[in-house]
Amino acid sequence: MTYVPALKTKYKEEILPALMKEYGYKTVMQAPRLKKITLNQGLGKAAIADKKVIDKGIEEMTAITGQKAVATKSRKDISNFKLRRGMPIGVRVTLRGERMYEFLERLVTASIPRIRDFRGINDKGFDGKGNYTFGIAEQIIFPEIDIDKIDRIQGMDITFVTSANTDKEAMSLLKEFGLPFKNQQKQA
Repeated sequence: MTYVPALKTKYKEEILPALMKEYGYKTVMQAPRLKKITLNQGLGKAAIADKKVIDKGIEEMTAITGQKAVATKSRKDISNFKLRRGMPIGVRVTLRGERMYEFLERLVTASIPRIRDFRGINDKGFDGKGNYTFGIAEQIIFPEIDIDKIDRIQGMDITFVTSANTDKEAMSLLKEFGLPFKNQQKQA
């Protein structure tokens, strides 16, 4: 028996039928699904001054996601920032399949509850095409990060790419996965 993430099973058994009923889809292929999750961390001026910051960022992002992170490189020269084309300026990871569901489960159950003064994630991060992005101010909310070993607090952006056609469908999908949106908490 192979391992299947709990959220993947929940999607097939609970979320998919609920979305089919709510939106009146005729086939399961019409229902929105999560395609990928991307994490992006811009390291900015620190990456230009000290090359070890990129290595540390890759190490932290790899620990958080369980998948090897890659450095992002600048596309053009900006003399005011002492930036040259091809210099590493950030770190990113794209998660698909099993690792995507595992990361989402850890994000919802372990990481988001550790955010200080948390009142729900903002529902304004939708792009009009069914994708959602939100930012995290501190990487220390992830239990995989050892607070004693970090040099500086860094934030990151997390993007959920869905097959939904509208933001409403994508929001329903993400709420079913357990993302705590602000207006959802007001209703409860």
